[in-house]
Amino acid sequence: MNILIVYDVNTSTPEGRKRLRNVAKCCQNYGQRVQNSVFECQLEYHSYPMLKHTLEEIIDSGADTIRIYKLGKNYQQSTEQIGRVTSFDFDGSIIV
Repeated sequence: MNILIVYDVNTSTPEGRKRLRNVAKCCQNYGQRVQNSVFECQLEYHSYPMLKHTLEEIIDSGADTIRIYKLGKNYQQSTEQIGRVTSFDFDGSIIV
């Protein structure tokens, strides 16, 4: 399951800045940051409800917004990027 997570967290208070850090940490556990508040994630279907629940627990629903876009299996064919390449191929090899 490929998803795109986009978030806007109100950072006008210290609590908001903490929520922002926690949302980013949560998203980093599931995917890759492609812009400041945007993550591309490739998940197993059973992981999605846990991710969503964790994000719902972190944010202040009256002040913050998270949008999750479910992408099709062939989303790379409909995605264009201009400028610096910031993502990696989820299906490719990773050398550690």
